[in-house]
Amino acid sequence: MTERWPFLNKAKPFIQENWKASGFQDPTNVQKNAVDLILDGRDVIAESPTGTGKTLAYVLPILEKLEADQKNVQAVILAPSRELVMQIFDVIVEWKKGSDIRAASLIGGANIKKQQEKLKKHPHIIAGTPGRVFELIKMKKLKMHEVKTIVLDETDHLLTPEHRGTIQSIIKSTLRDRQLLCFSATLKDDAERELRSMTTEAEVLRIKRSKEESAKIKHQFLVCDQRDKVKILQKFSRLPGMQALVFVKDIGNLNVYAEKLKFHHVDIGVLHSEAKKIERAKILQAFEAGEFTLLLATDIAARGIDIEDLPYVIHADLPNIEGYIHRSGRTGRAGNEGTVISLVNRIEEERLKKLAKKLEIPLQRIVYERGRIIER
Repeated sequence: MTERWPFLNKAKPFIQENWKASGFQDPTNVQKNAVDLILDGRDVIAESPTGTGKTLAYVLPILEKLEADQKNVQAVILAPSRELVMQIFDVIVEWKKGSDIRAASLIGGANIKKQQEKLKKHPHIIAGTPGRVFELIKMKKLKMHEVKTIVLDETDHLLTPEHRGTIQSIIKSTLRDRQLLCFSATLKDDAERELRSMTTEAEVLRIKRSKEESAKIKHQFLVCDQRDKVKILQKFSRLPGMQALVFVKDIGNLNVYAEKLKFHHVDIGVLHSEAKKIERAKILQAFEAGEFTLLLATDIAARGIDIEDLPYVIHADLPNIEGYIHRSGRTGRAGNEGTVISLVNRIEEERLKKLAKKLEIPLQRIVYERGRIIER
């Protein structure tokens, strides 16, 4: 048990046991900073990079506060994609072991009657997509009057026009003294202003990766013409130990890259937001099993994906600063090592250097020679 985190020493026995079983040593920065505020009932707006343990930063104090002898829903966690909801749900299931706490997931696209059955079992905590959660509230199947805590995970995405109205309606369905927790990898000033208007004297946390964590992620770039990017990806696919999530800017580019790589007999997976849930799950499973080395994805499609021990993230198209943070956070999670490679043309090279300066990350130029990556 870590001496340096008072929360753990006082936590319910099942939380202490699960922490021991997890093999974690110390809490991450966001966990250390957020947990006590959440236990004190404060509203929290937190920005912390992808892969720094945000989910546990709110799940642990919520599990600590839940009253298992009550029948009503006490906490609702909202996330923008089905994948992210299911990941959060898996974390809850893992960490509630040894307790009588009941949990349920409510996602769009799933059978609504089955979800109504889940609600009849009186879950204490729910993870769901906003559309489905609100639908069940309107049907009077999900009662919000005892909800003490609402979490918005990937808040920046939940404040887009697609979700904003639904989120506000869900919040309005609860009593005024409920707690609102907002977590995101990136938080723009206008989003922060909007969240401040929705919360009550919220504590704002802006957490950066620790120097040790940052040092474990290499940021590299390779300069090439736009037309040569496919050729480079083809070569990368043959490197030993290569397993990369390759980001492209939109579905049009995704299809172009995919067709060209397939033409050159490169085994790839393709993940786009229009793919059905089962199809996406199969592709992810095959990638994690090592059936192919490159998984091509757009930003929307990759939201909420958590691939354990992913060694590489490749930017085939250079994103903006928020996109770079979100994408790059898919590797080097939970203190593991990782490498981020940007394939850039001359114009993108200048943009990347400005971006790296702003993010205070050291950039390493690489070339591909004689079947391997060489640092220059």
